[in-house]
Amino acid sequence: MKIEIITIGDEILIGQIVDTNSAWMASELTDAGFEIIGITTVGDSAEAITAAIDRSFSRADVLLLTGGIGPTNDDMTKNTLCRYFNTSLVFSNEVLENIRSIFTHRNVQLNELTRNQAFVPKNARVIQNKVGTAPVLWFEREGKVLVSMPGVPFEMKTAMTKDIIPRLSDRFRMETYLKQSYLVSGITESALALLLTDFEKELPQGLSLAYLPSFGLIRLRLFARGDNYRQTFRVQSEKLKNILGDFLIANNEKPLEELLGDRLKLLHLTLSTAESCTGGLIAHKITSIAGASEYFYGSIVSYDNSVKEKVLHVNAETIESFGVVSQAVVEQMAENCAKLIRTDCSIAVSGIAGPSGGSEEKPVGTVWICTYYRGKSVAQKYRTGNSREENIARAANMAILQMLRML
Repeated sequence: MKIEIITIGDEILIGQIVDTNSAWMASELTDAGFEIIGITTVGDSAEAITAAIDRSFSRADVLLLTGGIGPTNDDMTKNTLCRYFNTSLVFSNEVLENIRSIFTHRNVQLNELTRNQAFVPKNARVIQNKVGTAPVLWFEREGKVLVSMPGVPFEMKTAMTKDIIPRLSDRFRMETYLKQSYLVSGITESALALLLTDFEKELPQGLSLAYLPSFGLIRLRLFARGDNYRQTFRVQSEKLKNILGDFLIANNEKPLEELLGDRLKLLHLTLSTAESCTGGLIAHKITSIAGASEYFYGSIVSYDNSVKEKVLHVNAETIESFGVVSQAVVEQMAENCAKLIRTDCSIAVSGIAGPSGGSEEKPVGTVWICTYYRGKSVAQKYRTGNSREENIARAANMAILQMLRML
């Protein structure tokens, strides 16, 4: 059974927003055993939506649409689907009551535009939106399925998790999907590919290896479809793990910040951060994990030297002698941060994000990171790159990774 995803919205095509819906849906559906054969994005045009549905139905059994079913004039999906499935809109009191209950909970007044969302295609199965106003619409024709969902991410995720995936699982038989992830660091993508040349050449038919690089990290994913590959998959998974050796950070899907949080909880340790060039990104990543309050106490974003001196108590003479991007400075930042916030561990970062501010001795992309753990410090210099965005993101990842390795 093959699925294609169609995201609808001019705002995606012009780059106003990033389509995160497709990536999340593809990941969840794959984990559930479904095969995704394509992802398409179209604008808010009836002709474009219809053409995309025709193309997708020619190769897929199920189409999942997001977007274009809101209350405004540019939301054209519902009327387009009515024409496509040769039906008309009818008013649904059940949908209206669902909308009213949501608005009452939010203490918001119901208006005419929102009330119009209670008009639904006559021959569609209506699935109530548990967290929003636009209902989910399920169409079937000639053994194929089309599901139209809201484009608002948390509404779409709720519908997928609570309704769509369970219904598709009941309706269609899926193959077992086998996968194993490996988080790798300390090696470039090309060097890793060379290291794994023989492994990939000898990989049995039916198994595949994918490279998913990000800032300072590479995630490998070994996967196969079908129960008959289980034993082979286990053997190859263990073989790959042994080849990776010290480059392997973890063999799961968790992000670095969650791995660090798990480690801190296991050891009953607390953490704080002192950030300069990363501007609080490390703290943001750590606190994006549910339950971070158990181990993360706070952060001091010391972007200006005066904050380093007056708040973090970094010696002014140290800054004068070695420069703000130096081992001596980040060591004082880390130790003093842990003392001020009263944590067992701390991370300190100071660097030159760019595009200006570099020198021959310390070019753009130079970053010093110090990790501190109960009186012990590890300080290391990195060269992250030339792009400001890349430098900040890579520095945050490397700082979390360095703390994780220290523990």
